[in-house]
Amino acid sequence: MPKISAGLLLFRRTSGGIDLFLAHPGGPFWKKKEEGAWTIPKGLVEVDEEPLETAIREFREETGIDPVGPFLDLGDIRQKGGKVVYAWAWEGDADASSVVSNLSRIERPRGSGRWLEFPEVDRCGWFDPERARVLLNPAQAELVTRLADLLEGRR
Repeated sequence: MPKISAGLLLFRRTSGGIDLFLAHPGGPFWKKKEEGAWTIPKGLVEVDEEPLETAIREFREETGIDPVGPFLDLGDIRQKGGKVVYAWAWEGDADASSVVSNLSRIERPRGSGRWLEFPEVDRCGWFDPERARVLLNPAQAELVTRLADLLEGRR
């Protein structure tokens, strides 16, 4: 059974089109990775939780920002490792420099009893669609196209 996540893609309209709000994962593995490493704020769907509820909760936990609908259904994508991600978009604005993320813990090395704690998201940023497609996890780049199509009435 594949893991199932849900997330939100925040966007704002600009004179040139739209900008997208992306999150960069925290922790030692992601520290020096850029292209293909960014993501929409998302997380695993818990038992008896609706995916949209998960998406809203995870956005709040990972950014400190309260999402406000309406939410536009972007469908789902399957990432390389098999994880299915359900996504919605919402229009708004946020100060990317003031993001406050929840913390994650990992044991390094595994079995050592030594735990590292770090923000789940170490930073966020606003990007135009072209740059967002390069920075995003490759499977999630499709969500940018779906949002553009939806906003232009093609979906």
